[in-house]
Amino acid sequence: MTKLSVNINKIATLRNARGGNMPNVVQAAKDIQKFGAQGITIHPRPDERHIKYQDAYDLKSVVTTEYNIEGNPMDAFLDMVFKIKPTQVTLVPDAVDAITSNAGWDTIKHGGYLKEIIAGCKKQGIRTSIFVDPNMEMIEGAANTGTDRIELYTEAFAHQYSLGNKKAIEPYTQCAIRAHELGLGINAGHDLSLDNIQFFKENIPNLLEVSIGHALICEALYMGLENVIKQYLQKLQ
Repeated sequence: MTKLSVNINKIATLRNARGGNMPNVVQAAKDIQKFGAQGITIHPRPDERHIKYQDAYDLKSVVTTEYNIEGNPMDAFLDMVFKIKPTQVTLVPDAVDAITSNAGWDTIKHGGYLKEIIAGCKKQGIRTSIFVDPNMEMIEGAANTGTDRIELYTEAFAHQYSLGNKKAIEPYTQCAIRAHELGLGINAGHDLSLDNIQFFKENIPNLLEVSIGHALICEALYMGLENVIKQYLQKLQ
């Protein structure tokens, strides 16, 4: 089955809104794993508006599944990643002031830069993934960087699916097939939810992992965290 990695940024956002340590990010990660999730994802940003860099270190000893750290590979980010050595680092071309991730890498224009960063991560024994749009040229460019995996940026699919346009899955299916042909592992994330995850999973061959945060936490407000995680796991089988 496709693995579920839960992004806990929104739990940190809630904590930071009040100060203190409630909800406790570390305890949340422990509970999420206990409820069945196969990974924990965090995406620290330079302003630390949700996950703080200290959280990344604190989580190292409690994530017993897969630990995925996402972010723009600036010096401070890479220094942290090399010290923690998570299971996976996902490289995302975030602008410093971005509210959330909003585009994949141009793997042609930034191919040389990514190749250097990825080589450094792999020397540290860290699996690499790069955030990409469902564009065949970008998939082929990704293969030339030496990355282990790609993460398909799924916002466009999620939006179109909510409007009833199921054909929006087609470029993702085609890119997943091509990525697999090129020896790339396939992850996906952004705006995936209980409403669309099963359809997405059924149409993306060789999907290894999805990273879901915002929708999952919103759904958990109504249905409970354990219940929501179990529903995702069922739909991903």
